[in-house]
Amino acid sequence: MIARRKGSFSAALIAVCALFLCIAAADGAWLQNVPDADRQRVNPFAGQKDAVAAGNRIFQDHCAKCHGDDGTGRRKKPSLRTDRVQKATDGEIFWLLKHGSLKHGMPAWSAMPEPMRWQVVTFVKSLGTSFFGQLNFGGGSEESGR
Repeated sequence: MIARRKGSFSAALIAVCALFLCIAAADGAWLQNVPDADRQRVNPFAGQKDAVAAGNRIFQDHCAKCHGDDGTGRRKKPSLRTDRVQKATDGEIFWLLKHGSLKHGMPAWSAMPEPMRWQVVTFVKSLGTSFFGQLNFGGGSEESGR
């Protein structure tokens, strides 16, 4: 019985380590595509509670299907609570929303009005990081952000 528990624990530990390795391997290529001018853009709604609430409503309508209601990811879609996403500048996230990453299944939201995109950025940045968001049990890469 003890051997069986030891084997189960070892298998779980290996699975967790493999998950961490997958997350660490994500290359964040989308960040390399962001022009410096876009990277430096300032979010006009940063820190505004009303913008967080508005961004949440937009997120629920357009993003939650893939990224989960709380931004922790679903299936193979990435968590938005990772360090990579949360440490990205508002301008970088805004650029990704505008241009998407079709290679990774992220649509471009360029038709969405700019203020709405900034509100989504404000909401995403309000999520912060969490241990479970970092793990992304949905299996998606940390790259997203995409």
